[in-house]
Amino acid sequence: MRVPKAVLGGFLVVALLGAGAYLLFLNKGPSSPGEQAESAAPGAPGESAAPAPDQKAEAAPLPVKVAKAVKGDLVMTLKSPGEAYTEKRVSMKAEVGGVVKNLYAAEGRHVKEGDILVEVDDREYRLRLEKLEAQRIRILSELVLEKEFDTAGARTSPQAADRFKKAQADFERASEAFQKGLLSQAAYELAQKDYELAMIEGGLKKEEIMASTKGLTQIEVDVKIARLDLEKTRIRAPFSGTITDIKLSPKERIDAGRELFTLVDISRIKVKAKVLESEVGKMRPGREVALLFSAFPGRAFKGRIEAVSPVINAEDKTCAVHVIMDNPSEEVKPGMHAEVEIPTEIFGGRLLVPQKAILVRGGRKLVFAVENGIAKWRYIEVGLENERFAEVLPGREPGWGVNEGDDVIVEGHVTLAHDTKVTILE
Repeated sequence: MRVPKAVLGGFLVVALLGAGAYLLFLNKGPSSPGEQAESAAPGAPGESAAPAPDQKAEAAPLPVKVAKAVKGDLVMTLKSPGEAYTEKRVSMKAEVGGVVKNLYAAEGRHVKEGDILVEVDDREYRLRLEKLEAQRIRILSELVLEKEFDTAGARTSPQAADRFKKAQADFERASEAFQKGLLSQAAYELAQKDYELAMIEGGLKKEEIMASTKGLTQIEVDVKIARLDLEKTRIRAPFSGTITDIKLSPKERIDAGRELFTLVDISRIKVKAKVLESEVGKMRPGREVALLFSAFPGRAFKGRIEAVSPVINAEDKTCAVHVIMDNPSEEVKPGMHAEVEIPTEIFGGRLLVPQKAILVRGGRKLVFAVENGIAKWRYIEVGLENERFAEVLPGREPGWGVNEGDDVIVEGHVTLAHDTKVTILE
């Protein structure tokens, strides 16, 4: 059966009026004294009571980091780009030719001074030395026999003996004068020649002359050269270091002068920096410097000024400063780029605060000092400063400046207000 729309509308109006009356009764109905007391009582434990309209919520302390204002040395520095290098770097070359018998050198191998790195087949050099030794023995035997049967001219004439004594005295005086710089090289050599002629004339050089005429002198020289060549078949490390850039293989035939590999010692590294002509007078050999390598961000290596060049570069008006540093772990490699921080002047006994603590408000410099958990801003007057610290001059008015030992905020203070509660983070 279909209900007319007018009847449905009437029912809806009646329902709405009834609901409104019921709500009005609940809101305005009288409450009992017990109910009033219960509603006025505080909430159950753990529930926070609503604050009074005139009560403000207290803000939580803001976390900050601080540093002490200290008295110390303010070091003024200048920065210069530099490049690491090492002076102990040699290109090892073969001094004799032959077949590589043994190769002990390996890329990156650490060796000590005197270690054998390469052995060249030495059979050819041994045979040559033995041949020359045999020739020397033969000539020496002939000379001994000739000396035994030689009876001529056993005595020296008195005139030759007198000439020898005079020449010897002249030569001794000439030697003394030459050592003192009072005699020329030519005059000294002339006195030496006269002395040697007098010895030969007096028979004192007879054995040397006989040896020379028989070829003994030359063969002895040849033996020494052959022995030296034999020693050169063993290539040894001239100093302790590391092998790199190997250019040969075992059993390969090499010629004298052939480049074999490079030996480098990087246990000590040098850095060449450049400073302007105007700063040269502030450089002091022996002064400690900081070395910052791009390969090791955040790390500072210690070095010291070894030497300052006596020459100014005419093109860019700079002077070379050579810095040396120990490199026992061999972290720093030759060729690495470095930034050199060189102290130029040191001002002692200054009150210092970190640069990070300084803010500018209204065109005036200030820091926030922490007093009993409250951040107080204090205007300061800055004196000398470097990249890390600034000198705080004595305050001109009450409340200005900071004192030694004060905690100044270095982090969390950019938007900080005066008299803000803070908590210090470790």
